[in-house]
Amino acid sequence: MSVNKKVTVAIIGAGNRGIEAYGRFIEHYPELAQVVAVAEPIAARRQQAVGLHNIPSENVFEDWAALAAKPRLADAVFITTSDKDHKAPAIAMANKGYDILLEKPMAVTVEDCYEIAKAAEENNVRLVIGHVLRYAPYYMQVKQIIDEGVLGDICSLQHTEGVGWLHQAHSYVRGNWHNTAESSFMLLSKSCHDIDLIDWWIGKPCKQVSSFGSLKYFTAANKPENATANCMDCPLQDEGCIYSAKKFYFDHLESGNHDWPISVLLNEYTPEALEEKLRTSNYGKCVYASNNDVVDHQVVAMAYDEAITATFTMTAFAPEGRRTVVHGTKGTLEGDGNTIRILDYATDTWTDIPVNTLDATIADGHSGGDHGIMQAFIKSVSSDDSSEMRSGCSATLQSHLITFAAEKSRLEGRTIDVEAFYNDLAKALT
Repeated sequence: MSVNKKVTVAIIGAGNRGIEAYGRFIEHYPELAQVVAVAEPIAARRQQAVGLHNIPSENVFEDWAALAAKPRLADAVFITTSDKDHKAPAIAMANKGYDILLEKPMAVTVEDCYEIAKAAEENNVRLVIGHVLRYAPYYMQVKQIIDEGVLGDICSLQHTEGVGWLHQAHSYVRGNWHNTAESSFMLLSKSCHDIDLIDWWIGKPCKQVSSFGSLKYFTAANKPENATANCMDCPLQDEGCIYSAKKFYFDHLESGNHDWPISVLLNEYTPEALEEKLRTSNYGKCVYASNNDVVDHQVVAMAYDEAITATFTMTAFAPEGRRTVVHGTKGTLEGDGNTIRILDYATDTWTDIPVNTLDATIADGHSGGDHGIMQAFIKSVSSDDSSEMRSGCSATLQSHLITFAAEKSRLEGRTIDVEAFYNDLAKALT
């Protein structure tokens, strides 16, 4: 990859996504981009960013507002704060003229999403959302097969995301996204990737949405009789408790893993620091005694133009990974994130396509998607060439609208007409 000029970047939120995903790309390709400023409230993370990218002290800030108060310091900004904290910095940085890579979701309300989009449009800046799966070779290959008509006309699509029971416990029972009021609802925080994929693959207007789901298992009603409120002193940890925080996090620490998930908890990787964190934070709580309220399983049914139907299932109670089945008039596609299988109806034969073995970037996060979005974004900013950008503002608004409509359906127990939902929103915003 070549660029017309080296791109300068500011990072707002120097956590897992800002430093370990997008920032790591810049570490590997310093000839393409350079981090020149950081805004991060946690001192250890600020210093980590400074050390990794040699950021000058005058460009190191404790919060995004201090960065926004300065004249523009970079070509672009990565906004990788908590979900509920996306809106204000996104609008402020758009007003400053920064091109923006904004971590998904755009914001935690549909109204805020549209306000961010409006600010980007009015300031004529790029706004790219971190729907990284659109840039991963496997998912791109599924899109190509559909668009080339290999399966004929698409009739139905079934997509499942297995969150994984331990991932659910870490992120959505104990972690940053465990409570809707403190972050966002599950379908938005975790599975807007998947709704976005479905919408992208089908490529036609979604007409109606219906959804069902609940928090079934991680509740006080399922707490074992002898379980304690904190896992560090719980007698059940020695009886093979699946969700023992002590076992889960200490296993990662003792194996030498300093990346996700333990990097979310710690800045200092010692047994003492981990024990203190587990005793004093939500990460050490019993999964049946946390203040979590997001669903642990949900299904979404979508009706698209041209009589295409799609279903999406999110569940904690499955191995981590995504599986997809697409039924067309000429064939069926089955995929598990690594291999695509195609059944040709005319010959009644299956063909396997081992997609991920074909691309060296697959070792990067999200099956190569983190690498792909960074490559496309840097090229777009440097060369004014957005031909490889697949997660621009309008596309994201479209799939986010479906996501919000699905949650409205789940809460209200009715099918949502997407066009009417959009029209009602448009009236409210004018």
